[in-house]
Amino acid sequence: MDQFIEILKYILLGIIQGITEIFPVSSSGHLTLFSHLLKMDLSNLQIFLMLTNAGSFLALLFFFRKDVKELMTSSWKYLIKKEETSKDDFQYVLKLLIAVIPIGIAGLLVKDYLPDDLLSVGFALIITASLLIYVYMVRDIQWKNDISWKNAWIIGLFQMFAIFSGISRSGITMTGGLVQKIELKKVLRFSFLSYLIVSVPVTLLGIYEAINVTEDIHLVGYVLAFMMSFVFSLLSVKFMYQYVKVRNLIYFAVYCVIVGVLSITLNYVL
Repeated sequence: MDQFIEILKYILLGIIQGITEIFPVSSSGHLTLFSHLLKMDLSNLQIFLMLTNAGSFLALLFFFRKDVKELMTSSWKYLIKKEETSKDDFQYVLKLLIAVIPIGIAGLLVKDYLPDDLLSVGFALIITASLLIYVYMVRDIQWKNDISWKNAWIIGLFQMFAIFSGISRSGITMTGGLVQKIELKKVLRFSFLSYLIVSVPVTLLGIYEAINVTEDIHLVGYVLAFMMSFVFSLLSVKFMYQYVKVRNLIYFAVYCVIVGVLSITLNYVL
């Protein structure tokens, strides 16, 4: 019975990862919070995060498969065949690469020194909420559809702070685009495609560390969490694209405040 309950806990964490990776509410912050609430021994939390991240990565890769194929094909045509009609897509790929440089550098430099306690997660979630509230307050502006080189770099600088547990990667990336008056759907596409680029090394590193970890891990639990992460990431991104508008971000902001306050409170209770 205890083993069954433990498996259910991993399934729940996988579902939470899948949903919160897509919505602007921080997947790492939620996994930290719920691992405490469920009293789970996730001494290898970073490995668990990377493996469940792989589920979200595959879900987004499936959802954006046509975009990825088109961008890769166009880049090939421009580089090899010098087709000028493919230049814009090739430049878009370069902008995506520019946007992931800051978070890549930051992750390599400080990932081993980042706090992941409930107190820091709580304050980080409140910061995420503040950013979403700001975007909501300036929602009635003239949006633009193009992402310039400068826009890509600034989005990348915003995304860099997502290395902190509790700072939503999708939330802060959306904020970086929306404060530059880029239309939400364009920001979402850019945000999730840049996530795919970041997730390739993260996924490979997670698999490597899982194979070489010296402590015991709950293999069945990790696999089920990975599967749930894939399914619920796919469902969430479909929902996000269909229903979420800038005016809806206030609800995510309120939610982040509630969860942030809960995390801070539990830090002194648990």
